[in-house]
Amino acid sequence: MPTRVLLVGAGAIGAFFGSRLAAVPHVLVSALCRSNYKAVKANGLRITSPKFGDYTFKPEYTFGSPEDARQTKRERGLTWDYLLVATKVLPDVSDDSELLEGLVNDGTSIVLIQNGLAIEEAYRKRFPQATVLSAVTNASAVQPEPGLITHNRWTRIAVGPYLPHLDSGSTKEGDSVSNERNNKFVDLLTASGIPDAEAYDHAGLQFVRWHKLAINAAMNASSVLTGGAGNQALSLDPELAIHTKAVMYEVISTAPKILGKEIPWKELRLATPEQVLTSVSRNRTGSRPSMWHDWENGRRMELEAILGNPIRLAREKGIDMPRVQSMYALLRMAQVRRDQEMMQNISKL
Repeated sequence: MPTRVLLVGAGAIGAFFGSRLAAVPHVLVSALCRSNYKAVKANGLRITSPKFGDYTFKPEYTFGSPEDARQTKRERGLTWDYLLVATKVLPDVSDDSELLEGLVNDGTSIVLIQNGLAIEEAYRKRFPQATVLSAVTNASAVQPEPGLITHNRWTRIAVGPYLPHLDSGSTKEGDSVSNERNNKFVDLLTASGIPDAEAYDHAGLQFVRWHKLAINAAMNASSVLTGGAGNQALSLDPELAIHTKAVMYEVISTAPKILGKEIPWKELRLATPEQVLTSVSRNRTGSRPSMWHDWENGRRMELEAILGNPIRLAREKGIDMPRVQSMYALLRMAQVRRDQEMMQNISKL
């Protein structure tokens, strides 16, 4: 029996990892697309990568809507082992867990390759019978045109089961199944040629997610506030580098107070803010954080997942995050004002 994967959101990151999984024998990958549906349906997904070369990935099925996927599932008796969710996290716009209604079976694992904090709970509540796997990646990829994915650099992805009851010291009967499914998924990624796919337990993955959040909060928000400064500029400009490093340390110092444990830096092999900035300073591709591209193209930014949620989690513990809060307040109002201007312009038509 083949292992079936449904890619929910065929943007740059989701399409890249979906295309790699499709290269594994006996793995069949389908894609639930949005704006790039026509291009993917006609030509598949074209991938360019410095590691994997140029190739085309043709999904087993290409869907233009969740209802299309549900109908085909019913008609053909399909069961997906993994639902790979790689959509933008926009809880102020929609609850994307709703997209998966009718697509989850007993034995289905939901893999969330998404940014930010507190993203898993909506899926756990809606699908309590499913295994929820949380994934964090530093892979860099963009979609310059519909159906064309440019993988720039890095492939690392960390995956762990979301088992929040472990935070209070309790265990449940299905914990071992969740860990087994997590390990199997990471094995598939390794078989696909991803050299640094790693399996974590629940606690380890939450640390990794906070670490990635520190980078996202510092780089993404700062790029938009500076009018589009690139990754390299954020690490090389003297004043920006001070600011960026301070934001990362603010997030990293907050994480143990929320999680109740010190971050095991050496065990998890996490880069310090200084090491992150040194690495980014060598990036001469001219790349910019994804939040800048969203702002530049008039799309909603992931403000709540990357900035709002950590602020709220910290406030519940009586902790202030002044640098992150300042960026959140400024960007949130900028987004509100732009939305108002758009509505005013539409009303004049």
